[in-house]
Amino acid sequence: MPGLDMTVQPIADTVSNKRQGDHVVELIGNTPLIDLSPLVPSPRVQLLAKAEYCNPGGSVKDRPALAMVREALDTGRLAPGGRVLDATSGNTGIAYAMLGAAMGFGVTLCLPANASPERKRLLRAYDAELILTDPLDGSDGAIREAKRLARERSELVYLDQYGNPENWRAHYETTGPEIWRQTSGQVTHFVTGLGTSGTFMGVSRYLVEQSNSIRTVSIQPDSPIHGLEGMKHMESAIVPAIYDPQQAHEDRAISTEAAYSMVKRLARDYGLLVGISAAANVSAALEVAADLDEGVVVTILCDDAMKYLSESFWEEV
Repeated sequence: MPGLDMTVQPIADTVSNKRQGDHVVELIGNTPLIDLSPLVPSPRVQLLAKAEYCNPGGSVKDRPALAMVREALDTGRLAPGGRVLDATSGNTGIAYAMLGAAMGFGVTLCLPANASPERKRLLRAYDAELILTDPLDGSDGAIREAKRLARERSELVYLDQYGNPENWRAHYETTGPEIWRQTSGQVTHFVTGLGTSGTFMGVSRYLVEQSNSIRTVSIQPDSPIHGLEGMKHMESAIVPAIYDPQQAHEDRAISTEAAYSMVKRLARDYGLLVGISAAANVSAALEVAADLDEGVVVTILCDDAMKYLSESFWEEV
């Protein structure tokens, strides 16, 4: 389809109040769209994926992490040189740890013990304090432990990514407007998975305000027991306070196997090393695209595959 602007022009960022210079904060946002339309059978349907792994922390979570830290600093909850606390499956924690190293505050993270070795090494490289929780309890166990620590350690500022409205606002104020401009307002469908739900809530709210004909599709794992790291099966999990199921025109399920297969397909056939949740998003977006006669479907490449290279599925035939 003609008229799409695959670049992003610099904009005033009300979430981050970016400063001029080479500071790491200046690199967050304004990520490119990648055209994945060759995956779609119909020539009248375009599939575009926002390459959030281009953020300096390597994931979409840089945006909300910065917004939540900024809010805590601006309101005085976080003093210069203080220490933040949160539960994470990995990417938000990496973003906090990166920002803490760059901005001069400490970071304590509750993380399931079965998080990939690469994620744990990255967090330790940034000098974050890790509290590893029972892997069988998943992200919910990390949330419960973070809440316990927040009660017991008064020096910790609990940012609570699952309940902090700055999470979805970061995407409402940056990711959504970027997608709208990059597609020249031609986006017809927005598809992404649910974890904290911040990306889906913020982007979908913004896009629907621009055009009420845009359809929003949320994605969840198809089972309570799954391998889609960072994504939540809402029926069986602690539901994030910021999540509103009414925001989605449609909710779809995706299997772990489909995501693993798509990770390898994108790497081996298209030269794109993306993470598991990113591949789940692409798989689901392809399903949406297959149902269309024409349209522009946009999804999110949450992170790249570098944090998942130790996973055994790479070796499976």
